[in-house]
Amino acid sequence: MTSDQPRLLVTDSLGRRQIPLDKPLVTIGRRSESDVRLAGAGVSRHHADIVVENGACRLRDCASKFGTFVNGRRAEEQVLAHGDRIRLGETEDTEIVFLTGGEDGAREHSAVSAVSELRHLAALLEGLRALGSGRVLEDVLTLVLDSAIEVTGAERGFIMLANQAGQLEFKLARARGQVTMSGRTFETSRKIPETVFNTGRQMIVEDLMDEVLAAQHTGTVALGIRHVLCAPLRLVRYVERAEDKSEDKIVGVLYLDSRERGALKSHSARTALETLSMEAAVAIENARLYREALERAKLDQELTVAAAIQQSLLPASNRSGRFFSTAGTSVPCRSVGGDFFDYVDFPSGQFGFILGDVAGKGAPAALLAAAVLGSFGSEATYQTRPAPLVTRLNVNLFRRNIKARFLTAFYGMLAPDGALTYSNAGHNAPFVVGPTTVRRLETGGTVLGLFEHASYEEDTVMLAPGDVIIAFSDGVSEAFNEAGDEYTDERLLASVNTHRGKSPQALLDGLLVDVHSFCGDATPSDDVTLVIVRYEG
Repeated sequence: MTSDQPRLLVTDSLGRRQIPLDKPLVTIGRRSESDVRLAGAGVSRHHADIVVENGACRLRDCASKFGTFVNGRRAEEQVLAHGDRIRLGETEDTEIVFLTGGEDGAREHSAVSAVSELRHLAALLEGLRALGSGRVLEDVLTLVLDSAIEVTGAERGFIMLANQAGQLEFKLARARGQVTMSGRTFETSRKIPETVFNTGRQMIVEDLMDEVLAAQHTGTVALGIRHVLCAPLRLVRYVERAEDKSEDKIVGVLYLDSRERGALKSHSARTALETLSMEAAVAIENARLYREALERAKLDQELTVAAAIQQSLLPASNRSGRFFSTAGTSVPCRSVGGDFFDYVDFPSGQFGFILGDVAGKGAPAALLAAAVLGSFGSEATYQTRPAPLVTRLNVNLFRRNIKARFLTAFYGMLAPDGALTYSNAGHNAPFVVGPTTVRRLETGGTVLGLFEHASYEEDTVMLAPGDVIIAFSDGVSEAFNEAGDEYTDERLLASVNTHRGKSPQALLDGLLVDVHSFCGDATPSDDVTLVIVRYEG
């Protein structure tokens, strides 16, 4: 680089360096591909350009969010002169000087200062490299604090992160020598961290022994603290649009202090800390997302196991006896659901079946469904009629005192002579489909679990050989398609007639196909459960 070649003298967290303007277009911004890459909350991804033409250098702002300034005045486009000072946005800790003569501002630094800059840079880069691989939040916080203390020369520091309510919570404190401190031993005023978090601006207190400051921070002064440096952990999200835009979010604060007078005053330390705090915010957010992903993966695995257990609690789909054949299925809209069904054989030769639907969805409904199945299994062994059994289920459920939880159920007992005795506890009335008739099974009472002394009735209907009972949950009749239309009882009955004469399993498969075809790509809103019983005679 010749002594008269135009160049930029840049002083920032990376130290002081000269950048030659040796091509027609030099780009400035936060992007990695920028010719002059700068950090700072006020620097846009593509902030400005310098156009070199006919020996002149023209600075041009590229619609940056916070503007470009030359010698303190905002400039959209300006020809640069030797010695002009350029500022991007509000990044006062970054200094850019345009030079054309033989002056070399880098010589202003002594050898001792250069060594100090290199030490800060090495510590910063080491911390950032470690942050790139950190996955556990606690490890990332430790690396951030140790890097910050090393870069600034502070005695100790702590990190506070915002919780879901937007309030700062103490997370970790460290001292020189990579020593972890407990929250109780790290006493300090919350005034400074709260101010930095609310304003989003770095705060530097030169000397807390100042009379005015001492009155505001009596607790911190009592510990002998003289100098405080507190930086926001700013997460910057860039949005690629027609113009360069960004969205900032303060996720916490990084606090450093020292008992040594004049400590933490280095310009390079402060700018290095600004860069570190922004990179730390990204690393902390990534660690949070990683932890949430692990928790979601664990929850998904648990739900997969729960779904398998729930399906194992249900009976085999196909069942047949000397006078009946049946098929049933339950398809939850989530991993687990609140619908259930079960079969029971009686010593008298009767065949019993139940279908239920717990209010709600997901894991809470599935747990209650499992409890009701257990209660049904024990009660059905000695209750010989439907109404008393349904009454006992209602009492057992009510006494569990589970608020806002109830269920509907249908229970029927089919005898070899075709007599079907049943009780309907607020459930969708099943169809009994014969060659020429369709009946609804409605006799019973209210839903289970709301009223302790609710009474239930039962009724008996006679089936002819070939008659089919279609019991279903409201997830079938109230299934929605993409247009918001319901499947309805009428469509269900029409589908039953379409598949008339098939075995219960073939009829069940046909009904499911029709429901799914009707719904299309609409997201399922409820569990789908069907039980089909055919009286063989």
